[in-house]
Amino acid sequence: MIFQINKIISVTIILTLLLSACHNHTEGDGHNHGTAEIKTEAKKEEHHEEAPATIASLTAEQIKTVGITFGNIENKELTATIKANGNLKVPNNNKANATSLYGGVIKTLNVQIGSFVKKGQRIATIANPQFIQLQEEYLSTGSKITFAEQEVARQKELNEGNAGAKKNLQSATADLNSLRTRRASLQQQIQLMGINPNNVSNGNLQSMLVVSSPISGTVSNVFAKIGSYVDVSSPVAEIVDNGSLHLDLNVFEKDLPMLKVGQTIHFTLTNNPTTEYDAVVYSIGTAFESDSKTIPVHCNVKGNKTGLIDGMNITAIVSLNNVTSPAVPTEAIVEADGKYYIFIKTNKEPEEHHEEGEEGHDHKEAEKGKEAEPKNTSNFEKIEIIKGVSNMGYTAITFVNDIPKDAVIVTKGAFFINAKLSNTGEHEH
Repeated sequence: MIFQINKIISVTIILTLLLSACHNHTEGDGHNHGTAEIKTEAKKEEHHEEAPATIASLTAEQIKTVGITFGNIENKELTATIKANGNLKVPNNNKANATSLYGGVIKTLNVQIGSFVKKGQRIATIANPQFIQLQEEYLSTGSKITFAEQEVARQKELNEGNAGAKKNLQSATADLNSLRTRRASLQQQIQLMGINPNNVSNGNLQSMLVVSSPISGTVSNVFAKIGSYVDVSSPVAEIVDNGSLHLDLNVFEKDLPMLKVGQTIHFTLTNNPTTEYDAVVYSIGTAFESDSKTIPVHCNVKGNKTGLIDGMNITAIVSLNNVTSPAVPTEAIVEADGKYYIFIKTNKEPEEHHEEGEEGHDHKEAEKGKEAEPKNTSNFEKIEIIKGVSNMGYTAITFVNDIPKDAVIVTKGAFFINAKLSNTGEHEH
């Protein structure tokens, strides 16, 4: 009995050991195979990893269609500047209204808004029966003066012969002087009407009054129209001499100590930020504007004034020093993965990428495709930069790596090239 129990225990122990051995062998086998597979996959992934594409190729047709433009690195005064808003103004002594000294009906208008006129040029004509009456009175007064002169001469002869009373001579002389004064007054009025008194005759009475421009300049407004009545207080048109444009800036208190008379101001129009103009500070205000709490700074516009009109709103950049920096148009810069880039023309060829295991037929096909590519293409290299301050449509840049001094950069269309480069990289992987 004891022998049988021991035999059973021995068999049980042997079975247990066998089962344990089988189990350990299976687990170990699985573990080892899994590790091998992971390592193999990692090697494959590592093998397929490639550097990001940095060179894109575009045909001449693509460049034309997208509207890609080119330029060079420029030096711009973009550092140490302050911004200010303001508007253009013409001094009152460079503005004038064309008015009539007499009321009347507008018969002709010879100008329109935007017309350039010279001093004395006809603006309009006005009709009024009073004009004829003044000329008639002028002619009549001349005739009366002739008669009065004859009467004075006759009274002098009588007085010398003691045949006439002295008071009659005095009365005739007074009448003559009064008529001469009246004729002088009428003569001045006729001249102010634009009529030469020497040309006034019974057969040449003018019914039209000429309204002339008092200064040379541009017609900024026309207040009258044909057939309307204007009086002395109603201007016919406004003329502005834009050759003496001033720039009035609104500068905050914190920026005022950095400004001085003679300082150069660069400004652009609010509705045209691409064209830059210059002005020079000639006066700095001493009191705050009530609404904006800013101090007015007055400047003379210098150089080109084409397109500048009284009342236009502007944005100004005040250069505080002469420090310049390399700069490119702001739209030439693209952002990718938290970094900034520009594109330059290059002779480098785009990188070639091949899929794993495709070194045979596919490689030959790629070579054939390469031969079939059009030769009229341009290559562009993606260059990393560091952005600086941006003003007036330009941004200061610093290159991470050196580039050729005569590098041609893409000033417009960089976004398209970057998108094409990104799409190409995705397809290659």
